[in-house]
Formats: sequence, C-alpha cells, structure tokens
Amino acid sequence: MTPKYESDNIFAKILRGEAPCVKVYEDDVSLAFMDVMPRTEGHTLVIPKAPARTLFDLDPKDLAQFMPAVQKVGRAVMAGMKAEGLLLQQFNEPASGQQVFHLHFHLLPCWTGVAIRPPGGPFQSAETLKPHAEKIMAALAHV
Repeated sequence: MTPKYESDNIFAKILRGEAPCVKVYEDDVSLAFMDVMPRTEGHTLVIPKAPARTLFDLDPKDLAQFMPAVQKVGRAVMAGMKAEGLLLQQFNEPASGQQVFHLHFHLLPCWTGVAIRPPGGPFQSAETLKPHAEKIMAALAHV
C-alpha cells in the first residue's frame, strides 16, 4: 500500500505560509524556491501546489499544468547562474532518496569541473541564498 500524503511536511507548510522560503517563482500551480541545503550554487526546488507525495500521486492533468513551470524555472536557473548544464532530479519514496514527502523537482546548475556536493549538506541562511535567487528571478524575465 502506498503511503498517503501528510500535510505536515515542510513543503506543505511553506505553501501555507507557515514556514519561510527564499522564493524564486510562483504561479497558480507551482512554487519554486531555493534549497536550504544546496548541492550546487543556485540549487532550486519546484513543487506543485496540489498535494502529492510522489510523481505517481499527481493527477496527469495537474502534472501537465505543472511541468511547464519546471521547464521555465530550469531555463532561468541555467541562464541566471550561467550554468553549462542542468541536473534535474526527482525522487519517489525513501528507497530512492526522497526525504520530503511532497512531490518536488531539484534543479541543479552544473559546470565542467565543479563537483556536486552530497545531499544533506549544511543549511544555508536566507541571506546566503538570496543573491542566487535574484540572479534566477532576473533571468525569468527573459526565458
């Protein structure tokens, strides 16, 4: 049996305004914000506003409306961070590495010769994350 969505997860709290985030983008169906334990400079998360534990729990119609935001923010992450590539990651359930049980996509900008840090790194302050968010938000106007 697939575990059910639990509305006390940190991303649900962020969506309800009960927890802070460094916001990059928001529309009717999605929210994008900086990862507080970034694996690269500019590591951004994109989440649907609809409650879904994994990719398989989101209604296909909602998924179709959500994915353009992942693409748009991904383009802005690459442009704003002047990245050479973009690693897109999405995990489903603990065995895959999922730690927050609200569907989310990791957008990790990549550069040749720059290693991606392992998951679970140190927390970064909002002040540290804001300059990266500002670069990505500025790029959003052009993607």
